[in-house]
Amino acid sequence: MSVYNVVSIAGSDPSGGAGIQADLKSFSAHGVFGMSVVTALTAQSTRGVTGVHGVPASFVVDQMDTLFEDATVHAVKVGMLGTAEVTEAVAAAIDRRGLSNVVVDPVMVAKSGDRLLERSAMEALRSELLPRADLLTPNLPEAADLLDEEEATDLATMRAQAERLLKLGPRRVLLKGGHLPGTDSVDLLVDGESAPVELSATRVATRNTHGTGCTLSSAIAALIPQRPDMATAVADAKTWLTEALRRADEIDAGGGQGPVHHFHVWW
Repeated sequence: MSVYNVVSIAGSDPSGGAGIQADLKSFSAHGVFGMSVVTALTAQSTRGVTGVHGVPASFVVDQMDTLFEDATVHAVKVGMLGTAEVTEAVAAAIDRRGLSNVVVDPVMVAKSGDRLLERSAMEALRSELLPRADLLTPNLPEAADLLDEEEATDLATMRAQAERLLKLGPRRVLLKGGHLPGTDSVDLLVDGESAPVELSATRVATRNTHGTGCTLSSAIAALIPQRPDMATAVADAKTWLTEALRRADEIDAGGGQGPVHHFHVWW
């Protein structure tokens, strides 16, 4: 095999910092061939989201069936789904096609505060999609939303919430602690069997953090087929993202929260 194929099932971000655009950049940066299934079109920039146009679930299914009938897929990153119907369709396709190495980034709210997942879709996300995830990658607000709890404000609460997220069905959870205060950003990887793994990196002082969740989850998806285990894939993706954040100020993509530097290794 020469190159792994990894598919992003997510929404489009015309500013290029998040969504399928960020995913495809992350895939390329990690040496895999990126494919995509578009679930929604957004009108957005570094300053915020001004509109969302959802793709009908039937056409999302058409995209998936057409792609999966032709190509071998070695990993999947699932991002913005928008509606319950699309969420259910993606979950059904994972079963129907026997997809593996599924990384679910539960995209609910944009950095700007704009909601990207209908509240009516929450139950479908919890009951249909999460049990099919090999890895779930929420940040603290998303974890609180999934659990219907208050957002964690310390590492101990983070650990407890990560364990409760496992009970929703994913094989592993990477709970991202970037919203906690402090000089370090600590993420927590749990699988319910081995001891939790803490991944810490010095917090990068930049406002250009648009698409960090999309970028990290897609980097992990790209690395899973290339690494001996999930913990190594997650650790290597976090190291790469930290440097992408350090170099983010080299990109001038608008006047708001800009993107990370996906191609910092080459540029």
